[in-house]
Amino acid sequence: MGAARDKLVDGLYGLGWAAVKRLPEPAAVALGRRIADAAWKRRGKSVLRLESNLARVVPDADPERLRELSRAGMRSYMRYWMESFRLPTMDARRFSADVEMADEHILREAIASGRGVVVALPHLANWDLAGAWATSHLGIPFTTVAERLKPESLYDRFVAYRESLGMEVLPHSGGAAFGTLARRLRSGGLVCLVADRDLSASGVEVDFFGATARMPAGPALLAQQTGAALLPATLHYGDTPRMYGRIHPEVAVPGTGTRTEKTAVMTQAVADAFAAGIAAHPEDWHMLQRLWLDDLEERA
Repeated sequence: MGAARDKLVDGLYGLGWAAVKRLPEPAAVALGRRIADAAWKRRGKSVLRLESNLARVVPDADPERLRELSRAGMRSYMRYWMESFRLPTMDARRFSADVEMADEHILREAIASGRGVVVALPHLANWDLAGAWATSHLGIPFTTVAERLKPESLYDRFVAYRESLGMEVLPHSGGAAFGTLARRLRSGGLVCLVADRDLSASGVEVDFFGATARMPAGPALLAQQTGAALLPATLHYGDTPRMYGRIHPEVAVPGTGTRTEKTAVMTQAVADAFAAGIAAHPEDWHMLQRLWLDDLEERA
């Protein structure tokens, strides 16, 4: 049964990927919106979880406002998928034209320093498009980490897709990713990590919109171990087809404290930068899962 389900899931993704690539862009946009609206109207677990998460981000929102935000959020989420399915077929020159990054100079100067750079991002807008922008606009490849998906063939699809955009993709499991990332940084490379959720025991507790969540320790640890610059980045969509973003100031390694204490301070600074970007554009935060620890306790 499990093998049959895995084969079905992989087949559906493959069919969707192939079909969306062939659609004219306006048709793909319209399809994504129809799928998003249908999912939103069903009020399934993912939509309800999104609304619950948004209620923390926008605490003064009434139920009607939350429903509006969750509808916009599902449309943003499906826009991510429609764009991602089509990215490998797009002219690379569009990546520069379709992305506008505020304070880009912070990233360029950090790369030019030769120290290596860790860019940490939340699940905002389209981080894959941001990666394509980096490889095309900045002319520099980068390394990232991906969760192993089931079935394995689906994970392989995502790896091949991201590699076609110029990314080096390492599996999250297996324990070797951190060492490879550190080597890339010591050689002056660029590492980009989606870093707004880590419910494992190694996650660092942070204050996030007034409650406790866990985020990955990896970005802060890599910066400490290699001397790389740690730069949070946030993204959002606009009314046009363009995507916008901001490179936030470097999160410095504290001068005193244990490694654990330094990691906690740095991860909180990253969380604060994420919170600023999410609060400004909550509809583009694609967090359809539990994040805060007290939500996990309720489930238990």
